Amino acid sequence: MTTNRSLNRRQFLKTAAVAGAAPFILPSSIWAADTAPNSKLNVGFIGLGKQGSGLLGACLPRSDMRVVAVSDVDTTRRNLAKQKVETAYAKNKTSVAGETCAAYNDFRELLARKDIDAVVIATPDHWHALIAIAAVNAGKDVYCEKPMSHTVIEGRAMVTAARANKRIFQVGSMQRSMGEFRAACELVRNGVLGTVAKVDAAVAGPPVFCDLPEETLEPGLDWDLWLGPAPLRPYNSILSPRGFPKDYPQWRHYREYGGGKVCDWGAHHFDIVQWAFGYDTSGPLEYFPVADPHAQSGVRWRYANGTEVTHQAGNGITFYGDKGKLYVNRGKFELWLGGEKKSDVMDDYSPLLKELLPKDAVRLYRSTNHITDWVKSIRARTTPCCDVETGQRSATVCNLANMVYFSGKGLKWNPAKEVFVDGTGDASWLTREYRAPWKLA
Repeated sequence: MTTNRSLNRRQFLKTAAVAGAAPFILPSSIWAADTAPNSKLNVGFIGLGKQGSGLLGACLPRSDMRVVAVSDVDTTRRNLAKQKVETAYAKNKTSVAGETCAAYNDFRELLARKDIDAVVIATPDHWHALIAIAAVNAGKDVYCEKPMSHTVIEGRAMVTAARANKRIFQVGSMQRSMGEFRAACELVRNGVLGTVAKVDAAVAGPPVFCDLPEETLEPGLDWDLWLGPAPLRPYNSILSPRGFPKDYPQWRHYREYGGGKVCDWGAHHFDIVQWAFGYDTSGPLEYFPVADPHAQSGVRWRYANGTEVTHQAGNGITFYGDKGKLYVNRGKFELWLGGEKKSDVMDDYSPLLKELLPKDAVRLYRSTNHITDWVKSIRARTTPCCDVETGQRSATVCNLANMVYFSGKGLKWNPAKEVFVDGTGDASWLTREYRAPWKLA
């Protein structure tokens, strides 16, 4: 691939297609330089469905960034996002004469822009790794929605690429920026509940293979690019709803594109369990199956400290210690100590939390806004509250749990080497096939 500094976006795309490298190796001439501490970040958005649009809305009022480009394979979503950006800046009277928000069908055009410092990725899960790796290779800092990776191998490749390019990478497991979860983790981490031998982590079930019937293709949708590395199949509106979706699309329930609720919500609740016990760079040692091959819950996993986590139906996390019990969810917190209910409300500013923690307590990273934390980390070139390694480890917990549901077999895992041990598992489960010409760099 040429590295000519005069390479423009159209030439780059043509060259990349011919070279067969598609989105994964960008020439050094288009790498973004580290952002000056006092400058405004130029940000691009890739994936403007329900979640991406929500993130866009949260970023538009900010004075520390400027959304300069959006990318989506759906014309309706892409144009609505462009209009949303331009309307917001005009209303706020922050537009410069003639300034517009660029809109691209192909994310590679957005990444080829030298003026973009960072990108927000909110595509279906099966695209996360390929786009994120392309982004960090292009010198962009990244905010990537959770679950960070579709497979274990993808997650490790994302960590490797982010580290090699010295990029700031925030994963959208934003419960780490919520006070009730931080308070819960500090109570567990500091032994307030005593020895916690059992945790119930409640989210809905695993995904299934896609068997949806063919429908007439949505006008203005680049279906081939929506599928990307996933197997070729006919269009169905359940996967990519017509127009702008009012609800979250259901592609996540199908194995080709997502990990079901085990990955979707597990990347929140299982992530908090990891945080509570200090396993942000590690993970469970063993997974236990359930007898029912159609089970939607019941898989268990065990950590080195002996704690056993059970995937339950419902939503929320319950820690069971020999001194007390704690239930936490978004906006919900219930703490019992010695059989007495101590609190229905708590966050990391609570006087009761300070009272319960020992004087030499371990205090966890405090973020009150996930996007603000990302921007702050970009400015200072420091690790954000849900770094790429953390996101990889939490996604791995989810992915391995799904493998137990899929296979009906128990697994033993070496989290340091990220391999199955003692004759369990199959290394092929850790990756997937990619439809040509897409591949994992």
